[in-house]
Amino acid sequence: MDIDVTAPPDDACPQTWQVGARLTPVSGQTTGVVGLDDTPANTWVPVTGAQLALPEAGLYEVIADVQGSIAGAGSFSNAIIDARVFDVTAGAPVPTAERRVILLTDQSAEGVTRGIQANASSAALYQVAGPTTIQVEASWRTDAGTTSQKALWAHNFRFKKVSD
Repeated sequence: MDIDVTAPPDDACPQTWQVGARLTPVSGQTTGVVGLDDTPANTWVPVTGAQLALPEAGLYEVIADVQGSIAGAGSFSNAIIDARVFDVTAGAPVPTAERRVILLTDQSAEGVTRGIQANASSAALYQVAGPTTIQVEASWRTDAGTTSQKALWAHNFRFKKVSD
């Protein structure tokens, strides 16, 4: 919050000072990407570059717009990429901020190559008690078969303080 104080002109009579307050929203934004090809299944991995610092105590709107990509040849089923916002300071996921980005069930013939990209958005109101670091994380799995390429982009990871 900013406090504005305006002094009266020197020759004003009576001398009336004006005092006002306004909320100056604290905000931040970043982007990032992570390749998941070398990551074990069911392991949460930070998205490189998609980390933000919430600078002070308060209630924040946290939003992550993400895009996932899976490609593979042969038969596989339930190729999945999930994304979440994680509170690094507290060591815990931000509640309600996990999203399924891709769920691809494919039983195609061997030798057929296919891929898919999909987008998801996650938004949550998140209360913090002090300076806090948050990041976007990604995880993948395939229930059967293999996929050859997996990645997640955080196209727009942002926050805005909405209240103290």
